Amino acid sequence: MDLMERIESVFPRETEIPAAYAWPSPMDQREYLIQGKLHLWEGLQREIYSPVCVERNGELSQHLLGSMPMLTEKEALLALDAACQAYDRGNGAWPTMSVEDRIRHVETFIEAVKEKRNDVVLGLVWEIGKTLTDSEKEFDRTVDYLLKTVDALKDLERASSGFAAEGGVVGQIRRAPLGVTLCMGPFNYPLNETFTTLIPSLIMGNCAVFKPAKMGALLLRPLLEAFRDCFPPGVVNAIYGDGGRIIGPIMETGRVDCLAFIGSTRVADLLKKQHPQPHRLRSVLGLGAKNAGIVLPSADLDVAVRECVLGSLSFNGQRCTALKILFVHRDVADEFVSRFVSQVEDLPFGMPWEDRVQITPLPETGKPRELAEWVEEAEDAGAKVVNACGGIRHYTYLHPAVLYPVPPCTRIYHNEQFGPVVPISSFSDIEEPIRYILDSPYGQQVSLFGTDSKELSRWIDPLVNQVCRVNINSQCQRGPDSFPFTGRKDSAEGTLSVSDALRVFSIEALVAAKETGQNKKILGEIVKEGFSNFLSKDSPSTSIQ
Repeated sequence: MDLMERIESVFPRETEIPAAYAWPSPMDQREYLIQGKLHLWEGLQREIYSPVCVERNGELSQHLLGSMPMLTEKEALLALDAACQAYDRGNGAWPTMSVEDRIRHVETFIEAVKEKRNDVVLGLVWEIGKTLTDSEKEFDRTVDYLLKTVDALKDLERASSGFAAEGGVVGQIRRAPLGVTLCMGPFNYPLNETFTTLIPSLIMGNCAVFKPAKMGALLLRPLLEAFRDCFPPGVVNAIYGDGGRIIGPIMETGRVDCLAFIGSTRVADLLKKQHPQPHRLRSVLGLGAKNAGIVLPSADLDVAVRECVLGSLSFNGQRCTALKILFVHRDVADEFVSRFVSQVEDLPFGMPWEDRVQITPLPETGKPRELAEWVEEAEDAGAKVVNACGGIRHYTYLHPAVLYPVPPCTRIYHNEQFGPVVPISSFSDIEEPIRYILDSPYGQQVSLFGTDSKELSRWIDPLVNQVCRVNINSQCQRGPDSFPFTGRKDSAEGTLSVSDALRVFSIEALVAAKETGQNKKILGEIVKEGFSNFLSKDSPSTSIQ
């Protein structure tokens, strides 16, 4: 079977789907979570289809997974009311609860999540077409992140447990919650990037409303009971529906204190503008990126090619941290492109549950057609598809396309493709790709490939003032989760990591008094008797002498 025939037969017959990975009968989810109760929606539902097409009776069509509720403004505002009541302007049981007790709630939640591993992984496979291996990694990494969040908060508590005395004033500085968080995750990491904002926000004492991504909604259904059972009523509320219909009214109330959103810059700007008091809104945003890989003449091509293939095509290039354009020095460009194409053509493609598969169907409606048009435009401008069958689409599947050389007059050169198309340009003067990064509206990461330390160091200092992570001889990436993850310009607002997330969803607050004998006695009694959940318990490091 030649390559074209393999592409045209990429989708399975219904009888060919292994029983272990088969999707059960359509899941008509009607539940949504408000005020600690799972309510049943009787209104309009939106059908959810998998990017996986299945052949039945000789006809190929996207597999129907089920449906999700299309809530209205009324339910959205009820969810916001529930979160606001639970927070109660900082007087609620959750924001005033001791850190130890909030940690216990989160630990209970983590254990409940672990029990749903198989259900969530299957949802990732079918809803967004993520490979089984990567779906398992996303789940396990998320659980690990949550456990590390708990440990990081314990460390933060120990570090802030003492009283400081300065200039005749004694005080204790701790972290306090911000208020009500609106959390919206992306489709490409619907579990991980939802939970890496939602759970740190909750554990710091905030109350929340969250909306799952429209592609990735059903896979969170098995966890609604865990949210209901592990947190007090109203602390976390889950709503579903069209963002334009249910999120706008929430923002327009001005009652959202923190916006945690991962998606496009356009939508983030719209959401922030809808808030009547934007100066009071803390924004934690993960937005677009057009991360560049720059291959210098001294590069080890074995390393550069391997990392660039992984960086540009892992999960079909549907990652904000993906390498989305490659600049290769002319001295090594021909050899680099030849090796790159060879490795791309060896990438296994197929259904996400298949062993070793790396390229899978795309979940975004119309994405294969859109990217095929971008490829055609680049070809008209002088670029060539240099790999076999590159850019060929078959229903929801798009075969990876490597374009070389890509001129600046094309959309693929400047815009974020978020899919399996890799534009490559050559350069003779490194000022060309540096100028590209300077002029780009994005500023997340860059990858530099080379073995000449002097040559590399020349560009590190200016690049760290344009992007927030310079990767040496490695692909762009988020991890490890202990490292800060953010971006400049239109790429991000706020910083996420295990420890940074705790800070970004809280604010420093302190209790202080003049350093008099009476005040020291009062503070000492409060701490010793445990009258306050904010002031730390007494220990040798916190005692007031």
